[in-house]
Amino acid sequence: MHYRVDVAERLAHDYLVTLTLETPAAGQIFSLPSWIPGSYLLREFAKQLSDLRAEQGGAAVTVQQLDKSSWRVDCLADAPLQLTYRVHAFDTSVRTAWLDDRRGFFNGTSLFLRAHGFEDRPHQMELANLPEGWQIATSLDGLRAANYDELVDSPVELGAFWSGEFQAGGVPHQVVVAGAWPSFDGARLLADVQRICEKQIEFWGVAPFPRYVFLLNCVDEGGGGLEHCGSTALLAARRELPRLGAGATDIPDGYANLLTLFSHEYFHAWNVKRLRPAELARYDYQTENYTELLWFFEGFTSYFDELMLLRAGLIEAPRYLKMLAKTVSGVLAAPGRLRHSLAEASFEAWTKFYRPDEHTPNLTVSYYGKGALVACALDLSLRREGRSLDELMRSLWEGSDGAPIDEDDILTIAGSGANALRAWVHGTEDLPLRELLDHFGVAWREDAPSLAQRLGLKVSESALTGVQVKQVFAGSTALAAGFSPGDEVLACHGWRLRRLDDALAVLPAGEQRLRFLISRDQRLVELDCALPEVTAGMAGVQLALADPAAARAWL
Repeated sequence: MHYRVDVAERLAHDYLVTLTLETPAAGQIFSLPSWIPGSYLLREFAKQLSDLRAEQGGAAVTVQQLDKSSWRVDCLADAPLQLTYRVHAFDTSVRTAWLDDRRGFFNGTSLFLRAHGFEDRPHQMELANLPEGWQIATSLDGLRAANYDELVDSPVELGAFWSGEFQAGGVPHQVVVAGAWPSFDGARLLADVQRICEKQIEFWGVAPFPRYVFLLNCVDEGGGGLEHCGSTALLAARRELPRLGAGATDIPDGYANLLTLFSHEYFHAWNVKRLRPAELARYDYQTENYTELLWFFEGFTSYFDELMLLRAGLIEAPRYLKMLAKTVSGVLAAPGRLRHSLAEASFEAWTKFYRPDEHTPNLTVSYYGKGALVACALDLSLRREGRSLDELMRSLWEGSDGAPIDEDDILTIAGSGANALRAWVHGTEDLPLRELLDHFGVAWREDAPSLAQRLGLKVSESALTGVQVKQVFAGSTALAAGFSPGDEVLACHGWRLRRLDDALAVLPAGEQRLRFLISRDQRLVELDCALPEVTAGMAGVQLALADPAAARAWL
């Protein structure tokens, strides 16, 4: 299999792809993936493919489309077959493809048709018409892949990007940064990422790749990452990059978030790309691939990503606890945690997590957030017995030799923690985190709730647009009063509102009911509700070191 990727029409944002198959089957079938592993949503990449043509022996042959992403070519067997087609590439995300006069990027799932029956043969890529000064970055050695899976698991970055290298665990690592400001401090990013990588290789005891490549694209607004076996594609706001002249120990929140992203996707090189759900042992690229284990592969990774920053000495314990508290607060704010288990949330990621709307927090729970808290609870529980989650993860790795695993494998290694873990994953009760954290010297304190939190609303506020209702939480006072997503809260007790909390200031003395004026679909609506009492669980959580000596056993 040979793919020629031509960027000559980059102003049109089109890749021109030529696929050559030397010995096709008669009536050869081709298909383009409908999703990309690691991002659990059917993205229908074929919608950007056009002008598909085929020829054999210099003569055109018929191409028949079979469904949304599959084609049959009316070719003869064992004679070279050539396909040509275009792929439009105008998506800056880490999941698809991009091409303009400054930069190119693509995942193989967006560009490379799969020749059915030839998936396990070697695949070769060629890049054509690169402008002067453009570089190539990918984990593929010589643009060659052992099979189709490796080919599409190896994203490619093109352009005049910044690049730096370091060694970790005796393995070469490359960091590529596109779109950075001139003030970008590349040396600092390299040094900090190196510390994360060294700590994670030490954690697992092995680097399972011959080299590793970080591909970071910086934009005005945006963020995300997608893991691969020997690389990762990252997206971040360029203001999160470290800047020349900044203090060596100063890590702003944005840069801490960026380092967490690096840490998260790198941890996936072990946990999900090699250790992976048994149901995903071999991907079916054309349809959903279901598993109940995303709480482990994404959630446990989300626990360790921030913890690795602490262990690498990039942040201190108070900063780590602040990050953990944000996760706790986010999970507790979603009523869906009480009706949808982590196993169910994992299985339904395709329809719920990856297709969120205003009602999503009432329906489900994040397997990233609550999965991370389950990992934390399990770790603390094991540490009370003289064990740790570190040991569990390494035992899974060593016992499976980096092969696919199922829930029974995890529960078996968990030992005495298996019953609690099973209940946390398949049940909907809140976790005993407060008690566990207290044992390790961490104090749990709840914030004073805002009026939105007391009512059960999520709102946006600004001087220009006023108070806009984004979400109404199940079982809340606001839901009982008749609030609806999309409402604009205009006034309370006759006073115009720009901030919802101002409603408390205009509440007459001794009055315990709020009378709101709402704009809904060009109509004015009056809503009346009692002012809710402040109760536990309404607001976010703060975590602080109360007993550093006790916390040291964990942190």
